[in-house]
Amino acid sequence: MIDIQKIRTEFPILKQKVNGKPLVYFDNAATSQKPQIVIDSIVNYYTTFNANIHRGVHTLSQKATNAFEEARVKLQKHFNAKKNYEIILTAGTTHSINIVATGFTSLLKKGDEIIVSALEHHSNIVPWQMLCERTGAILKVIPMNEEGELQLDIYEKLLSEKTKLVFVNHVSNALGTINPIKKIIDKAHHIGAAVLIDGAQSSAHIKTDVQALDVDFYVASAHKMCGPTGVGILYGKEKWLHKLPPYQGGGEMIKQVTFEKTTYADLPYKFEAGTPNIAGVIAFGTAIDYINNLGFDNIAAYEDELLQYATKKLLQIEGLKIYGTSKTKTAVISFNIEGIHPYDIGVIIDKLGIAVRTGHHCAQPIMDFYKIPGTVRASFAFYNTFEEIDLLYEAIIKAKTMLS
Repeated sequence: MIDIQKIRTEFPILKQKVNGKPLVYFDNAATSQKPQIVIDSIVNYYTTFNANIHRGVHTLSQKATNAFEEARVKLQKHFNAKKNYEIILTAGTTHSINIVATGFTSLLKKGDEIIVSALEHHSNIVPWQMLCERTGAILKVIPMNEEGELQLDIYEKLLSEKTKLVFVNHVSNALGTINPIKKIIDKAHHIGAAVLIDGAQSSAHIKTDVQALDVDFYVASAHKMCGPTGVGILYGKEKWLHKLPPYQGGGEMIKQVTFEKTTYADLPYKFEAGTPNIAGVIAFGTAIDYINNLGFDNIAAYEDELLQYATKKLLQIEGLKIYGTSKTKTAVISFNIEGIHPYDIGVIIDKLGIAVRTGHHCAQPIMDFYKIPGTVRASFAFYNTFEEIDLLYEAIIKAKTMLS
């Protein structure tokens, strides 16, 4: 069970007012808020053992290195990676995707095919387009339907012996749709293709077992999971991480350097050039502990209650249309009101202290599919309440009255 009142006391930002109104934060798909324990872990690093890692024999460096590597192990266990060195610590999901996309430059040839879905964030579209430009590979797209679901029958027809890679998000950031990634992975593997799953939107709501999925690559960001910005992971099967060349050159990712030749470090350091966001990685480990202590089953059950309540409530508003009506979705509602631009709604309800996201949500192909400029997106987390949803309902009514 979620003790909502206790949880809300653990998030200091929720105590503040915006435009004179109590903050109602419904922009969790963009970034989640941070509990005090995560904030404290960052402060603790900088005030008690700030030092660079892996390179020093002195006490502070040893402490920092231990805390950093302990966080890696926490992430390994959370995602159930087979080896801790299959967890590459990155600057976030976008960074992780680009490591893979750049690495495959040497593994693809002209005429090879790669598949992406119509539900993707730009971060899981643009790097693959750039890869195709470099290699001559061909990008194909799994189409979506009106409910915001992928058309798997067409996906099966797209697969062939030419298919080398498949990229799909676990959850759509724009619509909340939960994709059937196990089916997608299995069908890709049947014809010998590798699969990357973008877990940026799923990781805060679904506990992922990468071994059970048999996925080749899985990427996620800390800031969607109550952790800090600028930190993420790239999980890769060991065999694939050995095949990919380093993404960046520099310190830490080397074994030996001479002016004649450089040899690279073993995993995971081969992909971790330079000084990392040490405090952020340690805080990511703290955030993982925090949400696991709450329990993902508890989080999912409560957030689904919020989603069902909000869906029923908002559909009472005349002229309001929800985009993304899959039966399997996370706590995201993207909507428009007939005749009113989503930006205008967002501006007015912000004056009432309610934070939502407006626009195309870095998913322009989805908006093009629906022939709309964007949506208003309300995305919920386990620290939100039913009372806040009531405030959102009242704010939308007020905005509609003012703009009609």
